[in-house]
Order: sequence, then structure tokens, then C-alpha cells
Amino acid sequence: MKVNYKEHWEKVFSTKKENEVSWYQPKPETSLNFFIDNTIPKQAKIIDIGGGDSYLMDFLLDLGYTNLYLLDISPKAIERIKNRLGAKAKQISFIISDVLDFNSTETFDVWHDRASFHFQTSQENILNYKKKVAKYVKADGHVFIGTFSENGPKKCSGLDITQYNSKSLQTVFYPEFDLVSSFVENHKTPFDTNQNFIFAHFKKNE
Repeated sequence: MKVNYKEHWEKVFSTKKENEVSWYQPKPETSLNFFIDNTIPKQAKIIDIGGGDSYLMDFLLDLGYTNLYLLDISPKAIERIKNRLGAKAKQISFIISDVLDFNSTETFDVWHDRASFHFQTSQENILNYKKKVAKYVKADGHVFIGTFSENGPKKCSGLDITQYNSKSLQTVFYPEFDLVSSFVENHKTPFDTNQNFIFAHFKKNE
């Protein structure tokens, strides 16, 4: 049976508090370190894919970033983060869309995706996702992906996922993108369990 992802995520964000989902982080340190370590300019155009109501936008605003976009399939998730940010929400461009349906006149310096990409499970959808990244990331732009590793969960939020290692991620994004670095890391969930992620930094070929 085909999953209605919008309906699924609307239910999640309508019924669970922010700290009742496995991906919750009060401070997304791994993602923030990517921006700091790579000295991403404060005026860089940044899009967060499937960001939901994560705290990445809060911290990027605090660091002085001025060109922020957040895409999520769930209107409820967008509503929640807007309510939390209050007046600061006006500094972010919010996009309600499935990433595979995303269309824009903008291109981005940074494409960030933590814990969304692994929900693409068919080869067709994985390829379509890569095409979106290739279309909307500028030449020499950055892609930072965090996804479940081969030692991570096989399901999340009741949905099937795709696991990755460094080589399989490279295969997906080649030849448009070169792998700069990758590493694995455990994420401790609010339920005191560990989820093993692989994070990969790609740069787009000019």
C-alpha cells in the first residue's frame, strides 16, 4: 500500500510533542559544526529539507545567518516552528512541499538534510531526490546529509527507510557531487536509545 506521507507526518506533528519523536535534539551540534567548520558565509542561501520543527533554524539565526529556507511536507510542523520562533519566524522562508515536488526559482549555497533523505526508499525516488539537489544547489555549493547508517534503524516513525554507508552515498550523488568527508555518529533519542547515523559533506562540481 502506498504511503500518504503528508497525512502520516501531519498526524505525527499533531499528536506528538517535540521531545516525543526520536529525531529530537535540543541543540543540533553536528549540523551547526558543519556551518562553523566550513566557514559558511552568513549571507549564504541555506535550505533545510524536512526540517520539521527542529532547532537548527533557531541556532542559525543566533549565529547571524540571514538567508534561511525550511522545507517540510507537514503544515503542522511549520506551524509549530513558527509559533516557537515568534517574530523571528519572519526571517525564514517556509516552504510546504514534498521534496520530490519542490520547485523554485531559487538556487542554494547549502542544502541541509538531517533524517529526511533516508525515507526515500525506491530507486526512482532516490534518483529524483538527487535530481532536485543537483538542480537547486549552486556550482561549488555544499550538501550536508545525515541519514541512517548500516548500523542504524531499519524503520523510523513506522516507515521503511534506506540505510547507507559512505560508498553508497557517493554512488547516489556521483558525478554531480564530490564527497568531501563522511563520518558515523550515534544520536541519543529522548527514549535513551541510540541511532547510528552517517553524515556526509558533498560539494557540487563546477
